[in-house]
Amino acid sequence: MLTSRTFVKRTRAGAVVKVVREHYLREDIACGAAACRLCPPAAPPSAAASAPALEARPSGASSSLCPGPHFLVPDTNLLLHQIDVLEDPVIKNVIVLQTVLQEVRNRSAPVYKRIRDMIQNPEKHFYSFTNEHHRETYVEQKRGETSNDRNDRAIRVAVNWYNEHLKKIEDEEKIQVIFLTNDRTNKEKALEEGITAYTCEEYIKSLTANPELVDRLACVSDEGKEIESGKIIFPEHIPLSKLQQGIKSGIYLQGTYRASRENYLEATVWVHGDAEENREIIVQGLKHLNRAIHEDIVAVELLPKNEWVAPSSVVLQDDDQNEDDIENEEEKENVLKTTVNKDMLRPTGKVVGIIKRNWRPYCGMLSKSQIKEARRHLFTPADRRIPRIRIETRQAETLEGQRIIVAIDGWPRNSRYPNGHFVKNLGSAGDKETETEVLLLEHDVPHQAFSQAVLSFLPKMPWSITEEDMKHREDLRHLNVCSVDPPGCTDIDDALHCREIENGNIEVGVHIADVSHFIRPGNALDEESVKRGTTVYLCEKRIDMVPELLSSNLCSLRSNVDRLAFSCIWEMNHKAEILKTRFTKSIINSKASLTYAEAQMRIDSATMNDEITTSLRGLNKLAKILKKKRIENGALTLSSPEVRFHIDSETHDPIDLQTKELKETNSMVEEFMLLANISVAQKIYDEFPEFALLRKHPAPPPSNYDILVKAAKSKNLEIKTDSAKALAESLDKAESPTFPYLNTLLRILTTRCMMQAVYFCSGMDNDFHHYGLASPIYTHFTSPIRRYADIIVHRLLAVAIGADSTYPELTDKHKLADMCKNLNYRHKMAQYAQRASVAFHTQLFFKTKGVVNEDAYILFVRKNAIVVLIPKYGLEGTVFFEEKDKPTPKLDYNNEVPSLTVEDTTLHVFDKVKVNITLDDSNIQHQKMRMVLVEPKV
Repeated sequence: MLTSRTFVKRTRAGAVVKVVREHYLREDIACGAAACRLCPPAAPPSAAASAPALEARPSGASSSLCPGPHFLVPDTNLLLHQIDVLEDPVIKNVIVLQTVLQEVRNRSAPVYKRIRDMIQNPEKHFYSFTNEHHRETYVEQKRGETSNDRNDRAIRVAVNWYNEHLKKIEDEEKIQVIFLTNDRTNKEKALEEGITAYTCEEYIKSLTANPELVDRLACVSDEGKEIESGKIIFPEHIPLSKLQQGIKSGIYLQGTYRASRENYLEATVWVHGDAEENREIIVQGLKHLNRAIHEDIVAVELLPKNEWVAPSSVVLQDDDQNEDDIENEEEKENVLKTTVNKDMLRPTGKVVGIIKRNWRPYCGMLSKSQIKEARRHLFTPADRRIPRIRIETRQAETLEGQRIIVAIDGWPRNSRYPNGHFVKNLGSAGDKETETEVLLLEHDVPHQAFSQAVLSFLPKMPWSITEEDMKHREDLRHLNVCSVDPPGCTDIDDALHCREIENGNIEVGVHIADVSHFIRPGNALDEESVKRGTTVYLCEKRIDMVPELLSSNLCSLRSNVDRLAFSCIWEMNHKAEILKTRFTKSIINSKASLTYAEAQMRIDSATMNDEITTSLRGLNKLAKILKKKRIENGALTLSSPEVRFHIDSETHDPIDLQTKELKETNSMVEEFMLLANISVAQKIYDEFPEFALLRKHPAPPPSNYDILVKAAKSKNLEIKTDSAKALAESLDKAESPTFPYLNTLLRILTTRCMMQAVYFCSGMDNDFHHYGLASPIYTHFTSPIRRYADIIVHRLLAVAIGADSTYPELTDKHKLADMCKNLNYRHKMAQYAQRASVAFHTQLFFKTKGVVNEDAYILFVRKNAIVVLIPKYGLEGTVFFEEKDKPTPKLDYNNEVPSLTVEDTTLHVFDKVKVNITLDDSNIQHQKMRMVLVEPKV
């Protein structure tokens, strides 16, 4: 059956056109109930399931309101706000109407994804019913009826149809369909129409055998949830429509709110806009922060210039346990104010409204109320940038000492903290598995096992290279190819060879795992890989981007097995000048899988002269020339205090910790990977000027270097920052014969001044330059096992050399730009997760160490603390100086380089000190390395 909808719309040019849309209605859409013999069989919810979605005898929770068997039909708002309840295993047999699903998709991509996952899960028995195309459930929009009212009516019509339809099933006990809605008007209309309807709270409270589910209810209205005092703490948020007008007229600025880790009363707002407008606004004080939460999109109003402030130099944590005590906030805010030079003042503003909330589920711990039998408690998130959250729970005794997940529901004006609800218990705090789960969730790292749908696209074992594969590839198995990697590496992406050719020149090859041969565009394996974006390396495990069969086996370029590769081969002269470059899909057989130390030993050995060793020596010689050229061009050599843990093979606890030692061979491999990435970048850009996936590193704004320049000046050294070359040269000269570690400190500080390198689509940008590498063009080609960007680059290169065909998404610059945005986010979160893993393992290491005294260097000076670096452990920490009955530390900005005077001792940036290190586990939620100054004594 065919119906049509007609409407008029105005085109961009201003013309009015009539649009007729055909809408097909069918009679063969199944209701999804297993007991139904009237409908055609329903399609199974996933490839792994064979039974219809809705059970014949609905199991699940027993309700005192409807004790008989029943199905649930939620409306759109209920799905959006109560998704945490619906995900509980107790809730089964839910009918998700097409009307509802479409609305959710338009309003929240994350919730839509969670619903799709439940529909795909055969254990949940969720069924998606296409009511908009069913002849008996489709409804036309009436004249004067809003879209929202029409959709509410469509939901009620579908519920009525289900009830009438299920009555026809010949069964002893009839199945009832219950409508769940928190919309008062919709519920009243449903009851008038004879539909059994409840609010979510009414239904969940009726599940007497599952009282814990009540804790998972989201508080969608702040009514009745206010603090009893009723005192208004925060200014009212300006409505969205007025905000948008204000942003257009320039009264307000829109930006991303970033809370400070060091000071809960300070944040910055990064203003959205073009390069000139891309600026940072400081927000200080509780009322000016006005209930914004980290990563929200907010509107800010600039304060008059005489109210501008400098970034606070105070380290201030929100450790006050009294949620209602607002009196001492002004006192704390006064602490923020520091006497500073006028040129240190920055644009300052206040949050006047929220444009988009970016809330997510937060991991943390319950701070149990001291009041006996209280239901209201505070939850302290693991991330210090998130405020504490007020939740109601009956499980406080059970949840104490556990890591839990909580979601925010809202933040009333008269509450010091936002309201939220309990979502899930993760396990005991301090337990290694639980803490790893927390850091993966907190950094949004997808880490669930690969689904059957994904695994179904892997090659069937045993796998071998076929004759068909051989036809389209160059056979390079005769070459003396080898790989050089860290110890224990199983996901070997790259291998190298070097040999002299007949004309006296040198042939050098970089051979990269051909992952794109196994991962084809658009299938489930490809979609999962792009979602993950990168492999995440934690101290004791890695979270693979692709399944292990590929990452550690079929794609890994292990020695003495045939492997598919994508090769970049240069002909060079002995000055490392490139004479020819070619790219080819190939087959290789690596002759050795070496560690950096093993490769170095071969190069240095006077007795080893086999072909692999000769190849390595050739590579090393060329790499030194390439590095020298790069540095002459202005490439930066920076430093970071990286550490390596030695993990006990049985307990998986760290038993030793050392800073990573870099050998010549590390640099050798790096040079050829950089060269391959530059060569490929140029090739794909020449072939696809609009669609090349490239990587750029923006030059930092001059103000980023202030701390570095001033710190060097305090040691009578000059750092020039007008170009990367000037910076690199001045860093090379910044040596002190009496202070050999100074140069490393300056390079560590320079790293902190840098901008983040990012992926981008060449057709959407005109600045390609990579500042750190001093290269006009760059991409990632050399690690496709662990980076999805490299897979796209492989596909582009394959099309460029005629080795593979293109597909629509590969030449859609808008889709590529969106993909780059996700890859940049995943890459950043992976780095943060890795750092968090190092911090956690450092705590485990010091747990058994007791008290340790070590040399340290001051990196930053604050108003009440110093931040120090301990080279032996690559560890950074904060030494606090505020103590009762002792003089207040004095921060001084003489010569523009801050120094801190504690009693009679003055401390400067880069001073060498000795600190006492212990693990402070008094706060199990935020265990930290406690550091106390030993020398000089204060």
